[in-house]
Amino acid sequence: MRVRMTALAGVAAIAALLAGAAPASAAPGDASARGAKLDVTLLGSPAVHAEPFAAANANGPTQNTFLGVDLTGILKTGVINASASRDERSGGVYSRASTADVRVDLLSKVTGRITAELVEAECTATQKGLAGKSKLVGVNLGKLGQVNADPAPNTVLNVELVGIKIAEVVLNEQVKSKDGSLTVNAVHIRLLQGVLGSIGTGDVVISSATCGPAGLPIPMASGAGLWIGLGLLGVAAAPVAFVALRRRASLTAA
Repeated sequence: MRVRMTALAGVAAIAALLAGAAPASAAPGDASARGAKLDVTLLGSPAVHAEPFAAANANGPTQNTFLGVDLTGILKTGVINASASRDERSGGVYSRASTADVRVDLLSKVTGRITAELVEAECTATQKGLAGKSKLVGVNLGKLGQVNADPAPNTVLNVELVGIKIAEVVLNEQVKSKDGSLTVNAVHIRLLQGVLGSIGTGDVVISSATCGPAGLPIPMASGAGLWIGLGLLGVAAAPVAFVALRRRASLTAA
């Protein structure tokens, strides 16, 4: 009986070792999206802080819609849609945010009104890497000039007043974080603090998507992982079983 218990204990120990060294699946990636976020303080006005509108996350809610933003003198929009998803099999993630009928009045005294029919950001993370892009449909940047519907990453337009830069508009802003994730902001307006002629401080972000890095699930309970695990258990248990049989034979002969 003692020999049989020793063999079972050996198998259990190997099984526990395998379970600890190779979990059922690796942690998958994450993704999120939001339509707009504002945190600005205009001269002579109270601060305006608005949480992300229509926020979505791969962990839920995976889709979200907001009917529109209406902040006098700053920003007005139509419908905002955001979505984020994860492929459990591959670990890949995807997120997208779109804001319709955008009207930015924040810089109107300097640049004129900025408008767009649609402002969209999206990103994708797979095992091959991360990618992101922005799309601007029917955009009018006033005195800032014109840009393509698909602006190059981190396109910066300076906003100047009597030759002094007081703000900047970044189109298709792509920010890579230390954790390996990528954030794509379709439009990011940054008011510069402490400059002559400044109209205020803060940031306005319209349509933002964040991805990755992608995760890689590695199932151990099915497919090749199952057969490898069973094979290792068999190899580990064989010497213990051989010793048990040999001792039993010796006891029978005696």
